[in-house]
Amino acid sequence: MPRHTPSASMHALRLHRSAIALAIGLAFSFSAWAQTSPSVASTQQDDAAKTDKDKPAAKQLEQVVVTGSRIPRSELEGPSPVTVISSSDIDARGYRNAYDAISQSTQNTGITTGQDFGSTFTPAGNFVSLRGLGPNHTLILVNGHRLADYPIAYDGSVNAVNLANIPSESIERIEITNAGASAIYGSDAIAGVINIILKQHYDGTDINVRAGGTQGGGGANQRVQLTQGINAGKLTGVAGLELNHVQPLLFGDRHLSSSYIRGTTDPTTSVPAVVSVRDPVSGRYIAPPVGACSGLSDLMGGSVGLETSNNPKRRGTYCGSDRYYDAGTLGAGKRQASAFSSLQYAIDDHTSLYGDFIADDSKVTSTLIGPPSWVSSTVAGPFWNANRGQLESWQRMIAPDEGIGGAAYDRTYLERSWTASLGAKGRFGASDWQYDANVTSSHYSSDQTRNRLLSNVDAFFLGPQIGTRTVSGTSFPVYAPNLSRLYDPLSAQDYSSISASSTSKNTSWTQSANFTVNGPLIALPHGDLNIAAVAELGDQGYRNTPDARINDGYFFGTSSADGSRGTRRNQAVGIEFNAPILASLNVSGAARYDRFHFGGNAIGKATYNLGLEYRPIDGLLLRGNYATSFRAPDMNYIFSTQTLGYSPGLTDYYLCRQTGQAYGRCDQTFNINYSQSGNRKLKPEEARSFTYGVVWAPSSNIDFSVDYYHIAITDEVTNLSTDQLLRTDADCLEGQTLAGAAIDPQSSLCRDALARVHRNAPNALVNPNQVTIVDVNPINAANEHTSGVDVSANIRWGERFGRFALKLDSTTVLTHKYKQFATDPGQDDLSLSYQNEWRSKVSGALNWHLDDWSATISGIRYGRIPQQDRGAYWHSYTLFNTSVAYQVNKQTSVSLIVNNLTNRFPVDRSQGWPNYPSSTYDIYGRQWWVELDYHFGQKS
Repeated sequence: MPRHTPSASMHALRLHRSAIALAIGLAFSFSAWAQTSPSVASTQQDDAAKTDKDKPAAKQLEQVVVTGSRIPRSELEGPSPVTVISSSDIDARGYRNAYDAISQSTQNTGITTGQDFGSTFTPAGNFVSLRGLGPNHTLILVNGHRLADYPIAYDGSVNAVNLANIPSESIERIEITNAGASAIYGSDAIAGVINIILKQHYDGTDINVRAGGTQGGGGANQRVQLTQGINAGKLTGVAGLELNHVQPLLFGDRHLSSSYIRGTTDPTTSVPAVVSVRDPVSGRYIAPPVGACSGLSDLMGGSVGLETSNNPKRRGTYCGSDRYYDAGTLGAGKRQASAFSSLQYAIDDHTSLYGDFIADDSKVTSTLIGPPSWVSSTVAGPFWNANRGQLESWQRMIAPDEGIGGAAYDRTYLERSWTASLGAKGRFGASDWQYDANVTSSHYSSDQTRNRLLSNVDAFFLGPQIGTRTVSGTSFPVYAPNLSRLYDPLSAQDYSSISASSTSKNTSWTQSANFTVNGPLIALPHGDLNIAAVAELGDQGYRNTPDARINDGYFFGTSSADGSRGTRRNQAVGIEFNAPILASLNVSGAARYDRFHFGGNAIGKATYNLGLEYRPIDGLLLRGNYATSFRAPDMNYIFSTQTLGYSPGLTDYYLCRQTGQAYGRCDQTFNINYSQSGNRKLKPEEARSFTYGVVWAPSSNIDFSVDYYHIAITDEVTNLSTDQLLRTDADCLEGQTLAGAAIDPQSSLCRDALARVHRNAPNALVNPNQVTIVDVNPINAANEHTSGVDVSANIRWGERFGRFALKLDSTTVLTHKYKQFATDPGQDDLSLSYQNEWRSKVSGALNWHLDDWSATISGIRYGRIPQQDRGAYWHSYTLFNTSVAYQVNKQTSVSLIVNNLTNRFPVDRSQGWPNYPSSTYDIYGRQWWVELDYHFGQKS
C-alpha cells in the first residue's frame, strides 16, 4: 500500500467537504454479502406486528442467516451467541442513535465517557466497552468493513471507533457477536464484534421529523431525516440524509449540580475560590482588601462574594462562588449533518457491482467543568510581593460572564468523517461458489479549538519582575503587583489581550482490499462441507498536529507538544469451514494469519477458533466455541512522541493520608505534570476465550438462551493511569492500602510506582513531598480475565387484544481480575476499591400492536457500583422508557417517546459536587420527543 502523504490527506479532506452532497446520488453502492445476508425475521418487535399468516411456521433456530461467519447459515443460532438490534428496536425503545442502542445492551458492562458525560477527554466521541475490557478490545464494523479510529486517543491512551457519527436513519440492524473472533476478522475482536448493517432497499420516499427536550430544561433537540429508495432498472438501493441539532445541557440547569455546597455532609467543604491570595508555606488564605469582592459581585450570575474557608488547612477569606461550576457542560451541544447511500448495479444474473457510503459533518461544543484560570504558581511559582513583604500565590478564575463571555469556556470540535466501499460479487458460472472483492477507505478528521491564556498573563496580573529574593535557601521572583488587577472584573479588551484561540488538527484513516470466496467443498452424508477463504491487504495511520505556537511559549501553562503521527501496513489470509458431522451435530472452525509492519518492525499473529452445535431434539441447541484472538498495539501507544503536560485536578493521595483527609474530600488536588512517550517495541496483546450455552425454543413463540463466557488477555498493553499511579504510590509509601492491607514496598508494583512518581524533598520550604512529575509510558505487562453469564428470553402471544412481544436480556459478571505485572498479587476489578463496570445489567421490552396503534415500554436495570468515594456501594439503578405510535393513514404516522419515565436522578453525595456519579450516569432526567413520519409511495 502507498504511504499516506500530507497531500493525500488534504485531498481526502477536500473530498469530504463535498461528501454529503454527493452521498444522495452516489452510485455503485450495496452492502458486502459476507456481512449483510438478508434476514427473514430480525426482531421480536417485528414479529409482534405480523399477522398469523406472516408468522414463521418453523423454529426460530432455522430461519435466519446471521453475521459472525463468512459462510451462509440456515439457522438463527450458531456456536456463539449473536445479539440483533433492529431499526424498529432503536425507534421503539427511545434510543437516539446507534451508541444508545449498543451502550444499553447488557453485554456493554464497561463504563465509558462521552458526549453525555460533561467535559471529558473526548467529549465529541461516544465509545462502548463490551465485557468491561475497554473500547479498544471491541471491533466495530459497518457492513463488515472497518472504520477509521477516532483520531484522538480515548482517555488519552487507547484508539477506538467513535459511534457518535453514524446516522440512525441509515441502520437496518446492529449485530453483536459475543465472542472472540480474530480468526474471522483479525485484530481487535477480543470482547466481541459489533456490525452495523445499513439499509439496502427502500420503496418510495420518507420524511421523518422529531423534536423534543428535557423536563428540567436544557438539551432541546431537533432531527430531520430524509430517506429515498432507488429503483431504476438494474440500479437499486437507498440513500438518505439526516440533520441533528442538540442544545448543550449545563450543570446549572439541574438543581442537583447547580450548587457546590448544597447538601454536603462534610463540614470542611468550602465555596470554590474565584479570586484568592494564599501564603504558599502555610496554605492559608490572605484576606482580600475590604470591599474587593463587592466589585466582582455581578459575576457568575451575581453569586460572587466574600467567603470563609472551612478547611482547617486553608483558613482565611477569599472571593468565591457557590455557582462556580454552573457553566460547565453536562451534555455537549451538537450540530450534525449525515448522509449515506447503499446501492447495487446488476451486470447480469451472476455478477453485481456494489458500494456503500456514509459521511458525517458535526460541530460539537463542550464547556469546561470549571472556569479557565490563572495561578501564579503554575509558571512563575510562588513569588515575593515587594509591596507587602511576603511570599504569596495568586489565583484568578475567568467567569463566564466577564471578558468575552461564555466563549472563554467553550471548546469546539469540528468532526468530519466518511467511509466508502466499492466492490463486485457474484458466482463462478453456474456453480454454488461465490466471490466478493472489495476495497474500503475510511477517513476521520477532528479540529479541536479552545481559548487559552497567553504567556503575558503573568505580567498582566503581576507586572514586571523586579528581581529575586532568597528565602530559607530557595530563590523566588520578586514582583510589586497592583491588587486592583486581581480583583477588578475583566473587560472584553482585557481578556482579548491575554488570550487567543488555539486549534489542534487531528486525522486518522484506514483502507483495505479484501477478496473472499466460499462454497461447498465436498458432499457429506448430512450436508455439504462448506468453506470460505479470505485474503486482505490494508494500511492505517493517524496524525495529531497541535497548535505550533504551543512550542513557541506563546500560551500560558503549556508544555512542549510535538504532535505525533504514524502508519502501518497489514496483510492477512484466512480460511473457515462448516461441517455437518451428524444430522444433529455441526462443527465449524477458522484459522487466520495477520502480519503488521510499522516503524521498521514487523509482528505476526496466528489465530484460530472451533465451534460445536448439537441439536439432540427439535428446538434444543447445545453450543460451544473456543477462540484465540489478538489486538495489534494501539497506534497511540506505538508512535506517541515524548509529551510533557499536566493532568488537571488530580489528587495527591499520599498528602491526603499525611494530613488525615479522606480521599473523597481531600483538598490536596493539583495540576500534576506528566511525561509520556510511545513504545515501538510493543507486542500484540493475546487473548483466549470460550463460550458454551443452551438455546431452547419449545415453540415458535417462545425461546430462551443461557451462555457462559470467559475471556483471558495476556501481554496486555498498559499505559498507567496517573491517578492510579498516585494511589499505588501512596499505598507503597505508607506500607499499606487505605483499607489497612499490608503492601510490600519492595514488590515490583511498588518499585515501578515509586520510580515513576517524583516528589519534592520532605524538607522543602514550599510544597514539601508534593508531586513534581509522573512518568508514564506503555508496556506489555498486564494480564486480565473476566467471566460471566448471558441470559435471553423472547415470548410472543395474543390476538384479540393485540399482539404482544416480550424480550428480556441480562448479563452477570462473575469474575474480573487484573494484574499489572506477573509477579503482583493482582486486583479484583469487582471489588469496592477497583470496580469500574456494572456487575450486572438487565434489560427488557414489552411491545404491543393492535390495528393502527403500537406501544413499547422498555427498562434497564444497572447493577450496583461503588460510591464516588469508594467507601460503600451505591445501589442499583433502573430506568424506564416508553413510546406510543399511531398510523394515521397509509402515509402518515405520529409517535410520542418518553425516556426516563419516572424522572429519576442517581444521587451520590459521598464525594460532594456534582452529587452524582458523573462518569457513569447522566442527570438529564425525563426526556420527550414528538415524531412525525410521512411516506410517499408504498413502504417496503
